[in-house]
Amino acid sequence: MMIGKGIEDINISTPKDAYDTGKHTPTFSAYLTIIVRDSQGRVVNIHRQRSHSPTANFIGLLLPLNWFTSTGQAFTITNTGDGTYSYKPGLGTTIPGISYPNNKDNYPNYLLMIQVGNGAQSNPFNAYSLASPIANGSGTGQLVYGTPSVSNTVTASGNSAYFVIEQTFSNQTSSAISITEVGIITYLYFIDAGNDYPTNFANTLTWYDVLSSSISVPAGGSVTIYYTFTVNP
Repeated sequence: MMIGKGIEDINISTPKDAYDTGKHTPTFSAYLTIIVRDSQGRVVNIHRQRSHSPTANFIGLLLPLNWFTSTGQAFTITNTGDGTYSYKPGLGTTIPGISYPNNKDNYPNYLLMIQVGNGAQSNPFNAYSLASPIANGSGTGQLVYGTPSVSNTVTASGNSAYFVIEQTFSNQTSSAISITEVGIITYLYFIDAGNDYPTNFANTLTWYDVLSSSISVPAGGSVTIYYTFTVNP
């Protein structure tokens, strides 16, 4: 008997409790919104796309503790300078781990920046740095990086909840500058809780996106980039 034909012959209807009732299993999505302003502060372009590129570093940091304990393996984190570090958290007072945010004065972990570039990579998962980062400054081809900010609270709206990471960049040169890639970079320390021995992972790319279309920041203008992370979008 042909499997496909057998399925077609089954006389069955979908039970009503299998239909969409609006009570979903929580889903997660990320969106990238970019607003470009000219030298007069007028909005000249709004770009929005779905963001879908957590890097291997991000996935490794999210691995549950039982993965490390059951496999006995460590995860390799690669920073933006191509330095590699073995990440293997566990239980106990002398087992290293990463906390975010970390309130230690000497070894804080924190959001460093949203970084922009004018390159592209075909495999965002394996990316550990932007392909061609745009430097922070007012020289030719550079953008002045503002201070990144994160929502103080998670905003609830209906069945959805979200928070936003944002940063503004200013073009203080006499020429337009194009942006084709965007990433989120954190600064990480690996802390031994018992002995307070730090391993400095430094700048670590955790999220990366190639833009669906190039963004041009006019001379004297600015661009604000928003990453919105939402549950039940």
